[in-house]
Amino acid sequence: MQQSTTANGHPQGKRRGWKALLQYIVAAVISRGADAGAGVGLVLLASSNQHLAHPQLTGALLAAALTAPHVLGPLTARILDRAHDQRRVLAAASLLYGLFVLLTACTLGQIPLFCSIVLAACAGLCGPLLTGGLSSVLSRLVDEDEQHQRRAESWDALTYGMSGTLGPAAVAVIATVFSPLLALILLSISVIVAVVLILWLPLQMRTSHTEETVVSEHGVLHILLHTGQLRRAIVVMMAAAFPGGAISVIAVAFASEQLGNSAGGGWLVAAFGLGNLAGSLLLTLFPLRGEPERNMLLYTALVAVTFGICALAAQTYLALLLALAVAGAANAPFFAATLGVRSNYAPDHVRGQVFTGMAGFKIASSSAGTALAGLLTGLGAPLLLLAGGMIVGAAYVYAVLDRKGASRLARS
Repeated sequence: MQQSTTANGHPQGKRRGWKALLQYIVAAVISRGADAGAGVGLVLLASSNQHLAHPQLTGALLAAALTAPHVLGPLTARILDRAHDQRRVLAAASLLYGLFVLLTACTLGQIPLFCSIVLAACAGLCGPLLTGGLSSVLSRLVDEDEQHQRRAESWDALTYGMSGTLGPAAVAVIATVFSPLLALILLSISVIVAVVLILWLPLQMRTSHTEETVVSEHGVLHILLHTGQLRRAIVVMMAAAFPGGAISVIAVAFASEQLGNSAGGGWLVAAFGLGNLAGSLLLTLFPLRGEPERNMLLYTALVAVTFGICALAAQTYLALLLALAVAGAANAPFFAATLGVRSNYAPDHVRGQVFTGMAGFKIASSSAGTALAGLLTGLGAPLLLLAGGMIVGAAYVYAVLDRKGASRLARS
């Protein structure tokens, strides 16, 4: 599996280019689809289990146990940054994720709930390597010129959109037609395909980083906060993720108010997801050009504007449906641009930790947005969506001013 490499660390040979990218895309969609679908599957499984005293609470706890460890991504990513062959670490993470989800599903209700939560949390610890960990190696699979790098990042953004849509959808369909347990079993088995594809990615062997070069978690945080581009990326990512996490809660409350039932909220959330998917597909045809941070700031402003549009549209159901599709589409180039910033400015020896750490901050912000929206639904969708747009707008202003301040310091 070892590939010859160029002096700059990129793989040589026929498999470099679109074949390697295609292999990466399939592996990423499968592994990330499992990550996205497992939470839904565990909630459905708990809800259908007659032996559980509190099925809804159990499902929520299992889903939280699966998601919460993503915040600890830099801890698991240290293994990736130290590895001589990063493919083995990524493949092991995919395999262990599937195994722990399978164990959680098959033993739910037969072992103490605490043990089931621990099993789900063990799967969650592997999750960051399936998201940020995989993204951190993408740049070494394609040519170094800007066009190829931006196109690869656009495809990577698409894998997040596809997996976030297809994973839960596949679980929901299989659970409805057959059973939630079968859905989770098939989901767990599917990662074997991802494992094989990851192991055969044409990534070069690296000189293993030592304890001195792979820095501590505090060292990574120092890098994130003192590298201007990464610091600004964290701020705008967290700002956009906060109202993004609130959308599902806002959508359900709005649908209940407008339609008299909460089921219509699912279509509002789906509109945002499908808009994001459409935007990501468009990016694969027309990848972003230019300096990644400039692109990030441009699309941060666009995301803020689209949340404002959603606030104005939250008068009728159809208007909000269309506005959320537009907001989802705007989120696609924004996310691709943040990937570009991470790829350009993450130091090589902590690359995995930077990618997973930033993803962890984003997930934490999204979860906080979901929780706060649940407490403030009484304020109504227009006000909550407007507040979300103002948060993103404030982050944009901060990032622009911070960038200008950094430029003045560099010139002085």
